[in-house]
Amino acid sequence: MIRSRWRILPTGKIAVIVLAMLRHDQRLADMAGGNNVSESTVRRWRDELIVLLAAQVPSLDRALKKVARQGGEVVLIDGTLIATQRRTGKTDRRNYSGKHHHHGLHFLALTDERGRPIWISAARPGRTHDNTAARQDHVLAHLRAAGLGALADLGFRGLDNDVLDPVIVTGFHPSRTHKLTPGQKTANRVIAVGRAPVEHGFAHLKNWRILTKLRTDPARATHLLRALLVLTNLEVSR
Repeated sequence: MIRSRWRILPTGKIAVIVLAMLRHDQRLADMAGGNNVSESTVRRWRDELIVLLAAQVPSLDRALKKVARQGGEVVLIDGTLIATQRRTGKTDRRNYSGKHHHHGLHFLALTDERGRPIWISAARPGRTHDNTAARQDHVLAHLRAAGLGALADLGFRGLDNDVLDPVIVTGFHPSRTHKLTPGQKTANRVIAVGRAPVEHGFAHLKNWRILTKLRTDPARATHLLRALLVLTNLEVSR
C-alpha cells in the first residue's frame, strides 16, 4: 500500500515522483537515480498508484445514472486511438489502425455536456471500430436505462436504428445519390457544436505526455487511462 511506514520516501514525495512520470513521461531510471532508489521501487510505486486511481472510475451504468441525477439530459460519446510502440509478431497486427495509419489502442469515452470525462472503456485493438466498441459495451442499452441521449459523430451511424425515438444522434451523411438538404446541413452544424466539448475532454486527457506513445504493457493500458481520467478531472475542477 502507498501509506506504509516501510516506505523509503514520504507518501507526498512518492506521489510527486509518479505524477512527474505521468505528466512529463520521465524515465524510470531518471526518477530512480534522482531520488536514490531502485528502478523496481519506482515502478512499483507507479503501478500501485495507477491501480488505486483507476479503481475510482465508476462503471458505465453508475456514471450515466449520476449524470441523470444531476439533471443532465445528454452525454457526448467518441472513440480515440492512443498510439503505442510497434511490436514485432503477428499478434500486434490487430493494433494497426487503418484510419490513423499507425499502431495503437482504441478507447471509447463518454463526457458530460461540458466535456468532462465521466467514463472510459477498456483498451481494445487499434483496428476496432467505434460502433463495434459501443456494441460490445452495450452503450445504447445503458443510455436507455438511464433515460439519457447522446451526441456522436458519423462513425456511430447505425448503432441506434430507432427512427422515431433515437437515443444516439449522429447527424446526416451525404452520398453520391443523395445530397444534404439545407435543413440537414444546419442540423449537422448544430450537432458539431454540441459535440465540440468532447474533443476538449480528449485534449485534456492527452496532455499527460505518457500517452504520447505508450511504452507500458498494453494489458495495463486500461488502468492507466482510467487513472489519468481521475487525475484530469481533479485538474480541471481546480
